[in-house]
Amino acid sequence: MNVLVAMSGGVDSSVAAALLLDAGHEVTGVTLRLWGGNTDSGCCSVSDVEDARRVAAQLGVPHYVFNLAEHFNDRVVGPYVEGYAAGRTPNPCVECNRSIKFGVLLGRAAALGFDALATGHHARVQSNPSGEFRLLRGLDAAKDQSYVLYMLGQSELAQVMLPVGELTKAEVRAHAARLGLRTATKPESMDVCFVARDERHQFLDERAPGRPGPVVDVHGELLAEHDGVAHFTIGQRRGLGVAAGERRYVVDVDAASATVTIGRRADLLRSEIPVRDISWVSAPVGGEREVEVQMRAHGQPVRGRVVAPDRVVLHAAQPRVAPGQVVAFYDDDVLVGGGIAA
Repeated sequence: MNVLVAMSGGVDSSVAAALLLDAGHEVTGVTLRLWGGNTDSGCCSVSDVEDARRVAAQLGVPHYVFNLAEHFNDRVVGPYVEGYAAGRTPNPCVECNRSIKFGVLLGRAAALGFDALATGHHARVQSNPSGEFRLLRGLDAAKDQSYVLYMLGQSELAQVMLPVGELTKAEVRAHAARLGLRTATKPESMDVCFVARDERHQFLDERAPGRPGPVVDVHGELLAEHDGVAHFTIGQRRGLGVAAGERRYVVDVDAASATVTIGRRADLLRSEIPVRDISWVSAPVGGEREVEVQMRAHGQPVRGRVVAPDRVVLHAAQPRVAPGQVVAFYDDDVLVGGGIAA
């Protein structure tokens, strides 16, 4: 097969390209230029592009750079800023996967005549005898990234390859070391790739200046004042500006009134999750469906059921999911669908 490999400059995508080459595929590497601003914690730096280029040269495969900065700004950075300004907690990595990697890039790969697009995500794609595709957790549970790929349906999975999903992270690094790849010991990218570490508040304030408002308890009693709701997220317990004898958490953020409500951990507990834009990996599910609900990238799944196109009921109450975060549905290791907490 003629495969386009999205090479971020990290060890996982480097090994993905090497594995596909070893398997006899015709491999071409591509690195995306997404962000031209200040960053020190992600996969958008000039050095990452250079690392990907050099790995491609080591492997002897063609390498190209696609500038998708305008798409990235419109579809990822803009919604990220707007989400926080509206009191939500968006996940830009998920939107980048949806709109950029498996949106614009996947479409461009097809238009250029490639048979498939490969990435270094730790997840697995399998097909059954009937030709239906399934998306499974990566073999390395600690590095599993299926959660951030919940939006992939049958049409996308038919064109996607995830070579490192069958390996542990240690095996990936060992394979890179055997090949002498410069990314073998490279640290993993962390945090939001377009925001420098510890500069999220500044980044948001420059693009969507906050409106001061009250910090209140669950009874509405005024406790303090804040500079903007974008500085808060559901479940947050540090930086609240309130002195209390016990731990307090953000339990609600109301952007319309610029009000932040804090309370005890018990005040965070919910037995239902409103979910928008639910999608299914295979055919849409009608009626109720029992699932394992995962509410954080590496969170422990809990039992629940999807009871409507926009609601999930949990068997046991859990801390509230911040609006904007992913709620993924599993059947054991198989990802069956997911949506965004509303």
